[in-house]
Amino acid sequence: MPDVHAAGHDARPYDALLLLSFGGPEGPDDVVPFLENVTRGRGIPKERLKEVGQHYFRFGGVSPINDQNRALLDALRKDFAEHGLDLPVYWGNRNWAPYLTDTLREMVTEGHRRILVLATSAYASYSGCRQYRENLAESLATLEAEGLEPPTIDKLRHYFNHPGFVRPMVDGVLESLADLPEDARAGAHIAFTTHSIPTAAADASGPVEDHGDGGAYVKQHLDVARLIADAVREETGVEHPWQLVYQSRSGAPHIPWLEPDICDHLEEQKSAGVPAVVMAPIGFVSDHMEVLYDLDTEATAKAEEIGLPVRRSATVGADPRFAAAVRELVLERAARESGRAAEGAAPCALGALGASHDLCPVGCCPARALKPAAAGADSPYA
Repeated sequence: MPDVHAAGHDARPYDALLLLSFGGPEGPDDVVPFLENVTRGRGIPKERLKEVGQHYFRFGGVSPINDQNRALLDALRKDFAEHGLDLPVYWGNRNWAPYLTDTLREMVTEGHRRILVLATSAYASYSGCRQYRENLAESLATLEAEGLEPPTIDKLRHYFNHPGFVRPMVDGVLESLADLPEDARAGAHIAFTTHSIPTAAADASGPVEDHGDGGAYVKQHLDVARLIADAVREETGVEHPWQLVYQSRSGAPHIPWLEPDICDHLEEQKSAGVPAVVMAPIGFVSDHMEVLYDLDTEATAKAEEIGLPVRRSATVGADPRFAAAVRELVLERAARESGRAAEGAAPCALGALGASHDLCPVGCCPARALKPAAAGADSPYA
């Protein structure tokens, strides 16, 4: 048996990992209640939610995200076991079962006191980081009100530029290029896609020093896109043109959001004479509904309409390299928290931006309204 406290296997001071995700409906009857959870407090009528839910009803009312999280759970547990990392892995969602509060209650009841959190969002933004931290604080407050002592919670740093996240996406783009018609392959354009967010939220993403035009959200995505494009050039010998574009916009039309939209971008590429496009969803950890509908359905239909060959590359999902990256991030953070990190040892990160912070500083991805948030410098549960 491996020594779980030996170098490379020691997760102390942490005693559990929580996979924290968005959640999704698992049947037609779940769709409207799920959307009510997502939009709570916004006063959206149920009839409007039924209209929005058509994307889910089109696929039997089932979002693929929960099964994808189950697959990631299995991959993490398998990787941890194979590498002697004795750290139980739990799963909780923001908007659907298993709910975050229920999972944290279970973890506390089972004796866990120092918990690391892996969010299924790789980049800095309000919805991808700060909001999850607010959810954690709300759940901890609930447990405290129930008479349970809240555990100490830390969140793993943003992993957008970790090799175990980037390399599977490189392979996905290479596979998609290889699948294009041979006469279109060399001139193919790569459209790196991510979720559009309001420009005001993008500008305020990341630490205060990163605020400005697009903030950390855009900077981080551009860095990953460059990494992938450079790797593709090195392995194929072809310099493919590329651009960061956006998808899945929602909200009031008068509020500025990041552009261009993927469908508009496809039309622009067709007009420019581009022979084919690879859509690479680098902003998403798995092939959930926004990938399945906005790219595989809507954008692909647009491409067919205008006669433009397209391929959509895979997200990271439960790739074993991503599971290994999570293990490395856990051990990296544990070593720093316990003082075991080797002097001068650098965290693993590719590209120009380096490794993200462990602790979200004050003013990082500020909230729309003032709310407590866990796992940050301003956390009430430090």
